[in-house]
Amino acid sequence: MIYTVTFNPAVDYVVHSGAMELGSVNRSNGEEIYFGGKGINVSFVLKELGLTSKALGFIAGFTGDAIKKGVEEKGIDSDFVQLESGFSRINIKIKSTEETELNGQGPNISEEAIAELFAKLEKLQDGDTIVLAGSIPNTLPSDIYEQILQHISNKNIKAVVDATGQLLMKVLPYKPFLIKPNNHELGEMFGVKLTTIEEIEEYARKLQVMGARNVLISMAGDGALLIDETGKAHRCGVCKGTVKNSVGAGDSMVAGFIAGIEDGDYEYALKLGTATGGATAFSDGLATKPEIDRLLSELL
Repeated sequence: MIYTVTFNPAVDYVVHSGAMELGSVNRSNGEEIYFGGKGINVSFVLKELGLTSKALGFIAGFTGDAIKKGVEEKGIDSDFVQLESGFSRINIKIKSTEETELNGQGPNISEEAIAELFAKLEKLQDGDTIVLAGSIPNTLPSDIYEQILQHISNKNIKAVVDATGQLLMKVLPYKPFLIKPNNHELGEMFGVKLTTIEEIEEYARKLQVMGARNVLISMAGDGALLIDETGKAHRCGVCKGTVKNSVGAGDSMVAGFIAGIEDGDYEYALKLGTATGGATAFSDGLATKPEIDRLLSELL
C-alpha cells in the first residue's frame, strides 16, 4: 500500500480574469475549485496510473469536509485526522495577465492530533511506501519528518521525501528511498551555484553518500537526472508541449516515478515520471492517463 501525507491540505480556488486593477471591483471570466496539497496530488495521479493509495493528514471545518469528500469522490481512500477547531485553508490563485497566489495559513494542529496521526502510521507494514511532501505548517514541530521516519524505522518501508533545504537534509540519515530536489534547490542546500550537468551530478551523488537511496533531480528545460541506488546515472529529456500549469507538476513526477519503479526498472521510472510531470504542466489540472501515455510514447 502507498500512503501519502499532506499536513496542510487546501481548497484551491482558481480564478481567471482579464487585467486586474487594484482597489477596484474586478470580475472573473471563470473559476475552478480543486482539492489538493502535495501528498493529495500524488494520490490523485497515482489513481490515474492505476495504483491505489491512502491519503493521510489533517483536515478541519467545512473546507476539511469538502476536501475529504472531494478526495473520496475521486476513488481515493483517506484516513485524515479531523481537527476539533479551525478550517482547512483556502488558496486563491488568480490567473490574469500575471499569475498571483494568496495561500491560506491553515488550522492549528494540537499535540493530541499529532499523536493520532502517529497512531494511524502504526498500520503501515513491511513493503509499504510513504510519501512525505511539502513544507511544514508552523503549528507542527520542525522535525516532524524526522519523527515520522524514526517512528517507522523498525519496518521495511520505502520513504519518498519531496522537500527542500534543511528539511530534506535532516532526513537523509534515515535513508529515504527517493528524494526529488530540483537543480536550484540542490545548489542551495550546499551553498553553491550549479551550472553544468557534471556539477549537478556531483552534488546529487553527495546526497546519496549522505543517505538517500535514489536521487531524482528535475532540471526544468534540461530534463531530469536520476542517480539510482546502484550508483548508475540516468538522464531524460523533456516532453514537448506548452506549459499551462506549474502547480502539481513536481508531485506528478513523484507519482510517475513511484508507478514506474514497480518492476524495478529505473530508466522506465524516470521516463514515466518525466511524462507524468509534463502531462500536468501541459494541462489545466493534474495529469490524465491519456496525456501521460501520449508523452511517454515520445520518450520510449
